Amino acid sequence: MGGGTPSLLDPGHLRDILDAIRATFATELAEVTLEADPETVEAGKVAGWVGAGINRVSFGLQSFVDEELVAAGRMHRRADIYRAVPILREAGISNISFDLIAGLPYQTRESWRRSLEELAVLEPEHVSVYLLEVDEGSRLGKELLAGGGRYSAGAVPSEDEMAEFYELAQEKLRAAGYHHYEISNWAKPGFESRHNLKYWRREAYLGFGAGAHSFSGTERWANTHDAAEYVRAIEGGRLPIEQHEKLTAESALEEELFLGLRQLDGIDLAQIEREYGVSLAGRFDPLASAGFVERDGGVVRLAPGRLSISNEVFVELMR
Repeated sequence: MGGGTPSLLDPGHLRDILDAIRATFATELAEVTLEADPETVEAGKVAGWVGAGINRVSFGLQSFVDEELVAAGRMHRRADIYRAVPILREAGISNISFDLIAGLPYQTRESWRRSLEELAVLEPEHVSVYLLEVDEGSRLGKELLAGGGRYSAGAVPSEDEMAEFYELAQEKLRAAGYHHYEISNWAKPGFESRHNLKYWRREAYLGFGAGAHSFSGTERWANTHDAAEYVRAIEGGRLPIEQHEKLTAESALEEELFLGLRQLDGIDLAQIEREYGVSLAGRFDPLASAGFVERDGGVVRLAPGRLSISNEVFVELMR
């Protein structure tokens, strides 16, 4: 349950949503994740979440450094994180995920190291590390693309520094006992994100709500982002779909390759060749010769030192 800040909803509304899913689908709801901001966490609320069946909470922390949080426009502060985690633990939430962003304005190697060390102290079961994305729809993104210095754009670390931060995260999280299982994701053993694994393995999923995406295995569709239009469509007995795509065999194969390479276990070439009726012999040779990927029998995976430039590797693969 994510997008925006669903932890702001009354716990009763969250329970109604989950009850509707239970009543409609045959499912065990083994992993029920709620995206939350630390400042929204209260003991009474969390008790309601647990009562509704929520058993995993994902925090978009971004940083443990207040200066960086202010520059990023976040409402919470470091103290909110330390206040919120014990409340979740006491209520019985035994699966917590933290998101950090490498490349925030004013971030330095030392402040990034401090965020990683403080994260390790709180021992979440799961960690996601994302590099700052330049979004042309945001003020900061527009300023960065224009080469300006407003909105703290002049304080954003360089791409080389972001890559260095990522590599430091690999080192620190490995030392803290986390298994690196996908380019941006680490977990304690047994706590890999089940819903994200579905995306990377191209398994079918259904999304509900404004802006939600779904995938059948052969088709993708997305609901309208306009919440009022979404409600009008549902009340009018119409599907609120605004985008729909049927995948060709070629595009499905491309997804299989680059999503498979995102997983550190790599891809089984023989299995993909059987499934798609293709020969991949030689397709990875240029990348292997350049040191971007490595082979282990019939498995191909990204070379460990190339994870921070994975997008460049994917572009080369799809040429």
